[in-house]
Amino acid sequence: MDKFNDLQIIKRRFFAMRNGIIADTIRKSGAPYRMIFGLNLPQIDEIARETGKNKELAEKLHADTSTRESQLLAPMLMPEEEMTPEKAIGWIAGAPSHEAIDILCHRLLRRLPFALDTVEQALNSDIPNARYAAVRLMWNLIPSHADEVYPLASREASKGEDAISLLARNLMEEIDFLREM
Repeated sequence: MDKFNDLQIIKRRFFAMRNGIIADTIRKSGAPYRMIFGLNLPQIDEIARETGKNKELAEKLHADTSTRESQLLAPMLMPEEEMTPEKAIGWIAGAPSHEAIDILCHRLLRRLPFALDTVEQALNSDIPNARYAAVRLMWNLIPSHADEVYPLASREASKGEDAISLLARNLMEEIDFLREM
């Protein structure tokens, strides 16, 4: 009987749980992945819970930029104590889609003690999607860092009329709303 390594086991789970309708919909929306299994987030979360935290496996999955589910699962498996500020920026730089950035910010980066520093570093970066990642991470930091996030969002909101500036303005409105409560 063949013994599969952890990465092979995960890929086999992706294959077993695949959903062609969802995969086709994601593909048609312009997702940049060569391989899309069509798993939904609860399915990916289930795999993460069953697999547990594993730095080496998370890094292998993150390196697989051609597979959507690998990109979404990687931050769920990365132990927070193993993530460094440099690696956080590297993961942002390597994220092939906004969906991957959303999961990265929500499932990993917001929990890091240097999350606010990551926002500032991403805002000052010339990495594609870094501004989006910074604003997305700011949304996750509202409960713990609203006062620090607000001026950063204001700076981003003033940069123009693009989608990221609009997202930053929405973030400011949310903070204003929460302050009034």
